Amino acid sequence: MSFYDLLVKETESDRTRLLHAPLITRALDGTLTREEYLAFLGQAYHHVKHTVPLLMATGARLPDTREWLRRAVAEYIEEELGHEEWILNDIAACGGDREAARQSRPAPETELMVAYAYDTVNRVDPLGFFGMVFVLEGTSVRVASRAAERIRVSLQLPESAFSYLNSHGALDLEHMDFFEQLMNRVDDPGEQARIIHCARMFYRLYGDIFRDLTRNPLAAAS
Repeated sequence: MSFYDLLVKETESDRTRLLHAPLITRALDGTLTREEYLAFLGQAYHHVKHTVPLLMATGARLPDTREWLRRAVAEYIEEELGHEEWILNDIAACGGDREAARQSRPAPETELMVAYAYDTVNRVDPLGFFGMVFVLEGTSVRVASRAAERIRVSLQLPESAFSYLNSHGALDLEHMDFFEQLMNRVDDPGEQARIIHCARMFYRLYGDIFRDLTRNPLAAAS
């Protein structure tokens, strides 16, 4: 079994739990409210703006024996630049306040996920960050484009309110093929175990963001 297939297998139950979060299921069945969508975008902004800094930190901490992976990180950085601004544009297209979103504080669940990502890269193992890539991009591939269409139709919002979801649905599909190739080159059992552990943690932490949004969307959007 390739390492990527092992990663998928070992995280199956964690992935299922995330995809059954009420906010995701309601996005897919077209019953999400505008306030909930704005709240989702607000929290997405607060973690997406850390993607490039985290990739930079990961690349800087990779050992010379992983130079091939550092080059891949550089490609990721180039493609991820400015994506947080797409989210702010979507907020404005929904009638939200982009500058208020920029200046707001993240929800505790979002702050914890970002903090765990930095701690993993800086203290544990920079390869652990790929557990986060696996979770966030894998989730986008499964639900982003479908959710965008259902939300757009049910809330009668313009196409311009979905640049983040629509772009990531297609972009992350390409990324996941690239990601699979990268992970299959990771042959150290210790590194593999750490990536699997981090992926399971990120499924839990990312899922907590969605579950909190269901409980308190207005607070998360402010």
